Amino acid sequence: MSKRDYYEVLGVGRTATEDELKKAYRRCAMKHHPDRNPGDAAAEAAFKECKEAYEVLSDGGKRRMYDQHGHAAFEHGMGGGNAGPGFGGGPDVGDIFGDIFGNIFGGGGGPRGPRRGADIGYVMELDLEEAVAGVERRIELPTLVECSPCKGTGSEDGQLETCDTCHGHGQVRFQRGIFSMQQPCPSCGGRGKTFKTPCPACHGNGRVEEEKVLQVKVPAGVDTGDRIRLSGEGEAGPPGTQPGDLYVEVRVRPHDIFERDGDDLHCEVPIRISQAALGDTVRVPTLGGEAEIRIPSETQTGKVFRLRDKGVKSVRSRSPGDLYCKVVVETPVNLTTEQRELLDRFEATFSGDGARRHSPKSSTFVDGVKGFWERMTS
Repeated sequence: MSKRDYYEVLGVGRTATEDELKKAYRRCAMKHHPDRNPGDAAAEAAFKECKEAYEVLSDGGKRRMYDQHGHAAFEHGMGGGNAGPGFGGGPDVGDIFGDIFGNIFGGGGGPRGPRRGADIGYVMELDLEEAVAGVERRIELPTLVECSPCKGTGSEDGQLETCDTCHGHGQVRFQRGIFSMQQPCPSCGGRGKTFKTPCPACHGNGRVEEEKVLQVKVPAGVDTGDRIRLSGEGEAGPPGTQPGDLYVEVRVRPHDIFERDGDDLHCEVPIRISQAALGDTVRVPTLGGEAEIRIPSETQTGKVFRLRDKGVKSVRSRSPGDLYCKVVVETPVNLTTEQRELLDRFEATFSGDGARRHSPKSSTFVDGVKGFWERMTS
């Protein structure tokens, strides 16, 4: 009986990529797998056929020979002395299904003992000043800790014996169809040890729930998103394993004055119209105290002044950033009668064409509006 074309068996074109071959093989093998079709000889034959096709086409050298010579490439000793598909040279059943069906049937991978304790996370909120200077905080968090009465063994008397099921290996092997697989021992949970009488405090788990209290030192310069790892301060693991880690994630609260951008700080500094027009010296806050900014005359709103080294020195930088102060010209409110009269007299001085030279941006805006309407109406 002649063999079907391997590409036809997998349902792919001759230019199929490695990923396309693997996906096609997965579909074919899942459809015809003996465990899904018990006692079906046709399905078993189809399963072997798609396995044979995949073994050839997934091997670069064999695929080139097959593309050139077809099935004859593996007959009469062709192919450098290698036997036909399924007999050496190609991946065996364990290799193939360890990769493709490991998650489906529970196989694949080497022996696995009991895993370590779980990592846990904790969110710590800080003020900007605390994040910049560093702080030490006391935190409380519920977690699983090692049971004190049995010292984490799970045994009332602390005595452990070799597991009769896995004989101390922590793994058991079982047969599923044509596959031989292994998994952690269900009797001992992968420890390889058992006990006769469970600890009454933890009911044999070796762990109990408890409120853990820790002192956490936060280094200077942390920012939102930074994490501090405390090794071994996570959940206690199953008996005989290491505890997990605690990850403290920092979140910096919004500040009333400053906005942080990496190592730099930004703030707005309100000034009066007279200060912007005539110039002045204003005092601005910094994280280390106060500083002065010289406002030159005729300063416009939005002007930014840079104060070097008045920013933040983060945990990753060698020198502090800068402080950027943006001045905002503030319109006066709650004016007295005298102030209104003075402003009226002041505004009167801008009448006529002379006003254009005192308000360059306003003049540019007016000219732009005129040009816009002329274009719209022409």
